[in-house]
Amino acid sequence: MNPAQQSATPDAQLDLRGTPCPINFVRTKLRLDQMPPGSLLEVWLDPGEPIEQVPDSLTMEGYGIEQIEDHSSYFALQIRRPVLESGVS
Repeated sequence: MNPAQQSATPDAQLDLRGTPCPINFVRTKLRLDQMPPGSLLEVWLDPGEPIEQVPDSLTMEGYGIEQIEDHSSYFALQIRRPVLESGVS
């Protein structure tokens, strides 16, 4: 991760504290799908299962995890929607 990524301002935020798995993953994915390619979404997740499962699930779906910050009572996860190459459907 380079310094530019660390200081990147998210294009949108989603507060999913108190939202159980897998609902938090589904809501994150739906929000990312509504955003333009290359956009950065910051999601707030609870410690434990949410921060353990959601990043792995998003990575498996092809999203880029830019940063995970521990804010003691929650985690701020920054996810980048991939930019598709032209000609790829």
